[in-house]
Amino acid sequence: MSAPPVVLAIGGTDSGGAAGLAADVATLGHLGCHAACAVTAVTAQDTTGVHAVHQVPPPVLAAQLDAVLDDLPVAAVKTGMLGSPGAVRLVAERTRDLPLVVDPVLVATSGAVLGDDAVRRAYCDVLLPVATVATPNLAEARALTAVDAAARDLAARLADLGCAVILTGGPDWRPGRAVGTCTDWLCEPGGTPVAMRHPAVPTTADHGTGCTYASALAAHLAHRAPLAEAAADAAAYVASRLTDSSTWHLGRGRGPVSHLAPTHRVHQEDPA
Repeated sequence: MSAPPVVLAIGGTDSGGAAGLAADVATLGHLGCHAACAVTAVTAQDTTGVHAVHQVPPPVLAAQLDAVLDDLPVAAVKTGMLGSPGAVRLVAERTRDLPLVVDPVLVATSGAVLGDDAVRRAYCDVLLPVATVATPNLAEARALTAVDAAARDLAARLADLGCAVILTGGPDWRPGRAVGTCTDWLCEPGGTPVAMRHPAVPTTADHGTGCTYASALAAHLAHRAPLAEAAADAAAYVASRLTDSSTWHLGRGRGPVSHLAPTHRVHQEDPA
């Protein structure tokens, strides 16, 4: 068996195990990649929110990046929470010549701020211009552009910075509410936004879906899939994980998306 492609995930930890590097490493492994990682921040986090953040000092982050990039044949890079302008600039400098998927984590689902205005400017000025593709959700796209516009228009605005954009869309689902489809908007620099629709999964066990989607996209790009194909496959993967977790009741808030292997089965003894 030949060696798998290596994907470097750069981001924060999630002590609840749903998002951040926990989601990245599991997803990349499921999709046939070897996951290397660099920790930008350690968070105290659960299904109800982010309670504390400890930023990793820049020299330690730089040492992690150098250790991976000097030793392993990295095929793609995925970034999540970066947390400081210095971290954004460092990542841009070290990864500018590699396929780069940027999940611009600025605000947690709970409302916790994970990147201030200086971080936002660093994303727009330094990182997105060298990225291959960015995967903001609607709130992140509005934060990056400082414009309250429709998803389609925001995708085009962000693509003007120089990278492709997949603005991910999800339904605001609550029990008892019907859900049909989600619409993502794919726009390449200089292009016209294209709607990519896929079935929605009605569940509140969805903490970590943004990290999971961006990691799945990076995995497919590492396997050399074209961008549109990689985006569709990443959306299908996330839908399968949401379906898996849709019956779970874990935690007091929005529960974790499933990171069990898609083919995982647990032996259950026959009742006596």
